[in-house]
Amino acid sequence: MRAVIQRVTEASVTVDGEVIGAITAGLMVLIAAGSGDTEKDADVLVGKIANLRIFSDEDGKMNLSVLDTGGEVLGVSQFTLFGDARKGRRPSFVGAMEPTSANRLYERVIEGLRGAGIKKVATGRFRAEMKVALVNDGPVTLLVDSHKTF
Repeated sequence: MRAVIQRVTEASVTVDGEVIGAITAGLMVLIAAGSGDTEKDADVLVGKIANLRIFSDEDGKMNLSVLDTGGEVLGVSQFTLFGDARKGRRPSFVGAMEPTSANRLYERVIEGLRGAGIKKVATGRFRAEMKVALVNDGPVTLLVDSHKTF
């Protein structure tokens, strides 16, 4: 599984003109499942997202996690994280997991974050056309892959 993790001061997701998920300070996380991913991969992402130390401590060093700061998480599914644009001009998405299984793993990540004690976990809507707005804080943006390919 892959995730793009952004430290934000606020973020929201809108579907059909209605805000369906919004957070204040915390993490905006785009989440994708690849073919062959398992529940173990989802659990790896949960651990990374919840415990990644990218918030500043009292000395200004990135030393605190979203759990430490009491921050919130907005998790949005985004299969295009498995887009392969190495050949040609149109990305290939053959590496993305089929939707039914991908949704199951996405939901496992969301439930895992809630179970980890994050005070608020908001979501987008799986397979919907979404508009995502955020204010990246820093900016801080990290790429995470459960298979550690990057």
